[in-house]
Amino acid sequence: MSFRRNNLREAHSEVDAGPLNDILFILLMFFLMISTLANPNVIKMSVPRAKSDTKTKQSVVVSVDKNKNFYVGSKKILPDSLESALRKYINEGDSIKPAVVINADSLTDWGNVVRIMKVAKHLGAATSATVSGSDK
Repeated sequence: MSFRRNNLREAHSEVDAGPLNDILFILLMFFLMISTLANPNVIKMSVPRAKSDTKTKQSVVVSVDKNKNFYVGSKKILPDSLESALRKYINEGDSIKPAVVINADSLTDWGNVVRIMKVAKHLGAATSATVSGSDK
């Protein structure tokens, strides 16, 4: 008698790779997103420095409202003391002069804006003006 087992086959062990691919894709996306948020300046290095320290240009904001009130920064000044107030920010001996930014209300006299520009030019600074407000 011959007992042959035709119904039983050898069991082949295989791993289903479908869910593994999904997990690897999610991990890859996670590390890519985290790497873009990481700080790129984590390596401490000694950067060479120049002998003369360079100064950055700063801007001085002069504002004029419709009531002819003058402001240097947020400090209210008298119109007659405009040159002395700007002289504190603009040193005559410096090679780099700050820019004077003029914010004027649309209802103010243009003579005040021109006056600020003349004082800034006399002190050696560059100027730029912006007009704000409504024309009511």
